[in-house]
Amino acid sequence: MAAEVAQPEQQSKEGFIRGLGLLDSTMIVAGSMIGSGIFIVSADIARQVGSPGWLLVVWLITGFLTIVGALSYGELAAMMPKAGGQYVYLREAYSPLWGFLYGWTLFLVIQTATIAAVAVAFARYTGLFFPSISETNYLIEPIRVASSSYAFSLSTAQLLGILMIALLTWMNTRGLKLGKLVQNTFTFAKTGSLIALIVLGLIVGLVWHPEIARANFGDLWTVRGNLQDVGHGLTAAVVFGLFVGICVAQTNSLFSSDAWNNITFTAGEVRDPKRNIRLALLLGTGGVITLYLLANLAYLTTLRFEDIQKVAASAR
Repeated sequence: MAAEVAQPEQQSKEGFIRGLGLLDSTMIVAGSMIGSGIFIVSADIARQVGSPGWLLVVWLITGFLTIVGALSYGELAAMMPKAGGQYVYLREAYSPLWGFLYGWTLFLVIQTATIAAVAVAFARYTGLFFPSISETNYLIEPIRVASSSYAFSLSTAQLLGILMIALLTWMNTRGLKLGKLVQNTFTFAKTGSLIALIVLGLIVGLVWHPEIARANFGDLWTVRGNLQDVGHGLTAAVVFGLFVGICVAQTNSLFSSDAWNNITFTAGEVRDPKRNIRLALLLGTGGVITLYLLANLAYLTTLRFEDIQKVAASAR
């Protein structure tokens, strides 16, 4: 009887079970943010700003913008703790029309494309370990559409990506407990891997190659190396070019720090959402940005700045 009486209190007004605690909510924030970007974009940023100090400044600016945005969203989520996130905020702020349009755009393009991109990346990196999984290993050869350049095909990489989307979709239909177990497990795994990379990088750099750290941190602000054109021939070699480079670099660092707002889509399933969503956004974004800064310190401790600039992924 007690369980039956307590049951309505565990449901949101929309009928969702409020089964996500603070830890689960924080894992959604952190898990949504941490991806391949932190291993890829630092090299691009290094070419755009031209010095170790400005590389770290770019990440500090990104951290500030991300945390401020997350705290603003936390206030919105506290005011409207309903499932739907941005859809709800746009509907209430501007009109149901804009909420409707955003909802369909999210469903048809934004979130769909993100899921597809992650599936493609997963399949490509899996192919590094299993060569039979490849975008050129066709199960169905490309079939051209009339005289256009479009073609339908099915490769082993495409099949793996499709199967992974289907598997995770099926897991999410099994209920909240399994969904949050999968989310927490993978978030702990990739957070632990990133921490291990940071620790290993700092140890290797400081113990075996201290001269690299001295070269990078002993000359933080001198612009040098292979500089990227950030527009109309500008590079970080001149003051205005450096300013433009810092601004342009935000597209890379903010890309790596994106998706923290995903927790607001599940607001209807969070226990005590007015408290837990705010804290999850603060703890999740703050923790990930701290790890990103430490990761860049590890890069600068392990690799010469000029070497970071030369590679497509500085610590893949």
